[in-house]
Amino acid sequence: MGERVGIDSAADDAAVGGLRENDGGRDSRLIDLSHVIESGRVTYPGLPAPVVCDYLSREASRQHYAEGTEFQIDRIEMVGNTGTYIDAPFHRFADGKDLSELELASVAELPGRVVRVKGRYGRAIPREAFAGVEVRGKAVLVHTGWAEHWGTERYFEGHPFLTEDAALFLRDAGAALVGIDSLNIDDTDDGRRPVHTILLGVGIPIVEHLRGLELLPDEGFRFSAVPVKVRRMGAFPVRAFARIC
Repeated sequence: MGERVGIDSAADDAAVGGLRENDGGRDSRLIDLSHVIESGRVTYPGLPAPVVCDYLSREASRQHYAEGTEFQIDRIEMVGNTGTYIDAPFHRFADGKDLSELELASVAELPGRVVRVKGRYGRAIPREAFAGVEVRGKAVLVHTGWAEHWGTERYFEGHPFLTEDAALFLRDAGAALVGIDSLNIDDTDDGRRPVHTILLGVGIPIVEHLRGLELLPDEGFRFSAVPVKVRRMGAFPVRAFARIC
């Protein structure tokens, strides 16, 4: 079973772009906000990189089918926290909802709001970053610009994060989902993980390792980040995207 290593940069660049489709007579543009998952690409230090390989190669499959017919069956080994992924409450709390229990309405077609903090603060993003922003019922996407370091050692050191007070604000203001284009929504030096605790504690999903937020308007889009329906798992990769109307 041969491991397959992809070329992240070219594929990842191609993944972000616009697609026009008809939506009830209106044009919508789809923006891909996910990193490419590829064999050997570490997402988070200390967690293993995914391994993508053949389970049944095209060559080996030929013996099972008519002449000229072949199939590829792939195998992937990875932790749930790989690539651009969503955290369900079960990620933090044993009695929280797991991936299979997330309502589609909580992760798909949410009205979106981008909050731009790049260059405005230090690493710690405070409550003040959200002053005057209406977040109730919205997917709040925090644009730090950190995604530009994806695929480098720099990505793992000194990442931006939300403060505990910011998380309390987002909870109390009624955010439906919170995402960030950074290594972690929490300060990884804080073992309490207050942001995960506060948001997941009231059922607000978290999406980490986003990309392409610079391509979005501040408002006027719908955000989706739907994971597969796996029982007893709290985190899994998503194909996060925005639909601009």
